[in-house]
Amino acid sequence: MSTDKPIIPSDGASSLFASTVEYLVDAGQRSILFLDVMRQRGNQYREHMAENAPHVLNYQVELVMDGRTLQKPVNYGLVRITPPKGVEIDLKRRPFVVVDPRAGHGPGIGGFKADSEIGVAMRAGHPCYFIGFLPDPMPGQTIEDIARAEAVFLEKVIALHPDADGKPCVIGNCQAGWAVMILASLRPELFGPIIIAGAPLSYWAGVHGKYPMRYTGGLLGGSWLAALTSDLGGGKFDGAWLVQNFENMNPSNTLWTKQYNVYSKIDTEAPRYLEFERWWGGHVNLNAEEIQFIVDELFVGNKLAAGRIKMSDGAAVDLRNIRSPIVVFCSKGDNITPPQQALGWILDLYNDVDEIRAYGQTIVYTVHETVGHLGIFVSAGVAKKQHSEFSSNIDLIDVLPPGLYEATFTARSADTVNPDLLTGAWIMRCEQRTLDDLRAMGGNNVDDERRFATAARVSEINLAAYRNFVQPWVRAFATPALGEWTRRTHPLRVQYEACSGDGPVAKTIEAAANTVRKERKPAAGDNPFLAMQEAVSQNIVRALDLWRDVTEQLSETAFLSIYGSPALQSAVGIDPQSNPSPRREMSDEHRRRLNARIEELKARIGTGALREAFIRALLYIGMTRGMVDERSIEALRRARSSDVESRLTLAEFKAMVREQFFMLLLDEEASVTAIPKLLPQDHEARRAAFAVIQDVVSAAGEPSGETAKRLRRVADLFGVVGQDNTRAKAS
Repeated sequence: MSTDKPIIPSDGASSLFASTVEYLVDAGQRSILFLDVMRQRGNQYREHMAENAPHVLNYQVELVMDGRTLQKPVNYGLVRITPPKGVEIDLKRRPFVVVDPRAGHGPGIGGFKADSEIGVAMRAGHPCYFIGFLPDPMPGQTIEDIARAEAVFLEKVIALHPDADGKPCVIGNCQAGWAVMILASLRPELFGPIIIAGAPLSYWAGVHGKYPMRYTGGLLGGSWLAALTSDLGGGKFDGAWLVQNFENMNPSNTLWTKQYNVYSKIDTEAPRYLEFERWWGGHVNLNAEEIQFIVDELFVGNKLAAGRIKMSDGAAVDLRNIRSPIVVFCSKGDNITPPQQALGWILDLYNDVDEIRAYGQTIVYTVHETVGHLGIFVSAGVAKKQHSEFSSNIDLIDVLPPGLYEATFTARSADTVNPDLLTGAWIMRCEQRTLDDLRAMGGNNVDDERRFATAARVSEINLAAYRNFVQPWVRAFATPALGEWTRRTHPLRVQYEACSGDGPVAKTIEAAANTVRKERKPAAGDNPFLAMQEAVSQNIVRALDLWRDVTEQLSETAFLSIYGSPALQSAVGIDPQSNPSPRREMSDEHRRRLNARIEELKARIGTGALREAFIRALLYIGMTRGMVDERSIEALRRARSSDVESRLTLAEFKAMVREQFFMLLLDEEASVTAIPKLLPQDHEARRAAFAVIQDVVSAAGEPSGETAKRLRRVADLFGVVGQDNTRAKAS
């Protein structure tokens, strides 16, 4: 055998050895830097929790009202956002009020970044306010107390802006969404448009094979566990348990990906990670009464849409009482609040779109394809698109005729018609939809509704048993000291505390990290061991995802089997042949008011003046399109300096739009043929009004088909047939 050539080429062996050394040095340095990031996270956690009013708002704020000073004190407060340098606020524009969720985390996610709900609203010129909270509730504070306090806050905002062109636009994020909806049903006069983002309003809703969080309450036997946890906490419920529920839904991210992403990109990822962890680790507490209301009335009981929630004064929460436009923003990628939970209340309350209109409600929804639950609030892409368009076009939403719409967004391009009528990079349209469009997303069948109704009944039985036989014993030994100990030893809190401090170990890590930063030698991107590292990481993620999928499948199977049992349903008082759908019929009182209003509108079809004729004609033409384009509303806004509607406020214009819209629905032909009776004799006034109609109708593109046909008919009604067909511009 020849020994002239080595088995492994020397250059190959040398390259492999060099890559090994390079990777080991890089991995060692990354490990030290990662430990230092964990140390910083722990110290940041301690500093954040030591603040008097910890929050993660990216803006300076001014305290306007402190809820602790109210007749029924709450740990909530109203602050005014100070606009950053270069942002001009128009005090005549309606204010925005952002309400953050108290779902285990601290406040501030609605203004977490410059590109946020608050950020885009201020850039659109709106004054902004924020309703946040302190880490600990006031003694005895309830969900109703918070709602009453938020009503006082909104009254204050309205008083501070007497010249605003509308009532405040209120944004309710996640669990703040259902809280805002409850208040809006009780005090509808306080609200302008309502935007609820990622808010679970119909918690039972979903589809098989997805969104297993809705099964959790049933699998745990109901809400007795929340009561036990609150009792062990000395009357307080640790929000860290809610955060842990979120983390349990995605074990690969919780146990691996989140940390690995920092470790693998340690030179760039640490600031973003620490910024997010400052909010994610800012756990807050709830009173026992608060969490019990949330679980019993909403999560397990699903009573909101059914109208079975009542306030202490006997007032029932009926979402059909809301008079402001409701914008629902949800995502198919949200496994915490999927579209079915965000939109199912509409199907629970109404039989069809005509019934939505009969209650005078305007509902606009938009469904993102991929973004996750937190991305709805913190994604810069979402803020720049959906939230920015909502802020810029809030007046469009406010004046939409009653009905159901889907907000769609089309990218602006070089071919876009009338780009000067747009304010952003997207074209927003509100397109008419029916309830069948919501049903097409999937949802529960009658069998599923019975299963959840059975789970709710089992929860009531178990809670009663706990309160009667166990709770007195637990409360007897659950001292305040024990409650504090249970909070401090929660696994999520411990993981932050464990890496914090300034002891010898922490100082050693900090010193080593400082040295590494000076001598940092990252491995080359083509190092083969980096590829191996990534492969190992992907296998870990796949294994954890498989574990999650199997666990979720078993959970769903168990829930459907247990609560689908006719024997169990009968045992707890649920008829196995019943349909426990919460849908309610229109009350006799509302029907009487509605019929009276119909007769009133029919009698007034032939009355009015140029304004009524102008709006009626616009609606008549626009109804053929089945949508409203933001450019049309902007063209109309610019025309408000003309004689057509120069003295109409936004509220007056909105009221007139609704009246004329309903007249067209009740008797379209009679309403249209009556237009000439409403017009003045002055031909120039007619011509100027029709010129504005032409501009508005053509803003999104030249009319064609039925739209063009109706435009010609309106021209005839206005007496401008034969005139120059060029569109006259209103000055």
